[in-house]
Amino acid sequence: MIPDPHDTYLIYDGECPACRNYVRFVRFRDTVGTLHLIDARKAPSWVLQMQQRNMPLDDGMVLIFNGRYFHGADAIHHMALLSSGSGLFNRINAQLFRSRSLSRFLYPILKACRNALLFLLGKKPLKYS
Repeated sequence: MIPDPHDTYLIYDGECPACRNYVRFVRFRDTVGTLHLIDARKAPSWVLQMQQRNMPLDDGMVLIFNGRYFHGADAIHHMALLSSGSGLFNRINAQLFRSRSLSRFLYPILKACRNALLFLLGKKPLKYS
């Protein structure tokens, strides 16, 4: 799959309740164009493509915006910059993750929580082959 450079793509783990709810609540400004939400569990070709780009989805979401790829903490940071600011969740998200250094500090904690949650739910890591 070759992403359209005019569209925005967010690739996430749809079996992770935290990831799924984050994607459900985050609101982007209208300027991001068409937004494609891609559940990596249902899109193995995207999983493989991100792995080949050294962006494993077990290590974080991937945001593709204006043809640029952002992974993990950088994806969360850029999503905060692109956030609409509408609603309490989006205002808090923007305040927390608008700072690149705070995003990089908090992201490993969020990833550890995600991994623990998936382990408790009996979910396996994403397949890369």
